[in-house]
Amino acid sequence: MRIGILTGGGDVPGLNPCIKAVTRRAAELGWEVVGFRRGWAGPLNVDPDDPASLAEWTVKLDPNTVRTIDRTGGTMLHTSRTNPGKVKPEDVPAPLKGKFHPGEKGTVDCTPHVLSVLEKMKIDALIPIGGDDTLSYGARLHQEGMKVMSIPKTMDNDVYGTDYCIGFSTAVSRSVEHIHALRTSTGSHERIAVVELFGRNSGETSLIAGYLADVDRVLIAEVPFDVQHLSELVAQDRKGNPSNYAMVVVSEGAQMKGGEIVERGEADAYGHKKLGGIGQMLGEEIKARTGVNIISQSLGYMMRAGAPDALDVMVAKSYGTMAVQLLEEGKSGLMMALRDGNYTTVPGDTCIKGERRVDIKAFYDTGTYRPRIARVEGLPMFLY
Repeated sequence: MRIGILTGGGDVPGLNPCIKAVTRRAAELGWEVVGFRRGWAGPLNVDPDDPASLAEWTVKLDPNTVRTIDRTGGTMLHTSRTNPGKVKPEDVPAPLKGKFHPGEKGTVDCTPHVLSVLEKMKIDALIPIGGDDTLSYGARLHQEGMKVMSIPKTMDNDVYGTDYCIGFSTAVSRSVEHIHALRTSTGSHERIAVVELFGRNSGETSLIAGYLADVDRVLIAEVPFDVQHLSELVAQDRKGNPSNYAMVVVSEGAQMKGGEIVERGEADAYGHKKLGGIGQMLGEEIKARTGVNIISQSLGYMMRAGAPDALDVMVAKSYGTMAVQLLEEGKSGLMMALRDGNYTTVPGDTCIKGERRVDIKAFYDTGTYRPRIARVEGLPMFLY
């Protein structure tokens, strides 16, 4: 068997260990592994008949190629936010210009080309690693007859159908570390710190990081907040702190009541604009209401920088190994998952059949903007 593998969307710690696990398990079976570079842009752009194109967009993976990659973060295959099913006319690769025409929404569906590439390269099965956007296109290819085994990853931990996605634990650990580090400057200057974390639609990363770091207030993407009420609460938090400071964590997708999500730039292939800026805006609003100087800090890519922690290495290697084992058993069209602490699978299109969001009633107090864990017994390790 010849397996193709790719990583799409944002990078997270744990991708390289997953790539390594797939490659090593496949090698044990005598199978070949081909890595597509830059996510779905790989099979979209590669010309199987052109050696130079193959060298640019693919890489042969074997145990020697991947021997040390699990020691670092990110992805050695690189990544992009490409969707071959919805390509802007100006982004259609030159060799494909004129072969496919825009649909009703003005985008071009290049899926027939992708399927042709996979056939010419003799790819028997494909393993995409990504969030719900990347995996949704994998589900599309499965519907078209391609064998696909999907692996979920995202710092937001919001892929529907699994309790855990590669990258979440490291993102939380990084966030807690930086929040605590920021306490020194915030306390020294007797200020209020506003720390912005990634989290477009789900506030789970902010909720768990804020809970573990024991910050004063946490604002999540699911619950619009009253900035005046928040300012009053934070002013009280600062006054009640012997060191005379306070800490607030906010998801990048959070919004003030009556306001909008702060985003910018053009939408990507999946319809998402870049988020970021709510922390700075919130800091200015709090200062205007309290008169207290603010430290505004967006952790951004620091949350996903560096090597994965032990948990993300464990899950990544397990997901990768399981994907190959299931292919060996003749299965396909599945997504690797963790449910109730156990490794399992769900149909590959599960990711597009629902939304994974914070359970407000069980884990959040909307009146005080604080994590509130109603019950722990019987819940998974990450409480979800």
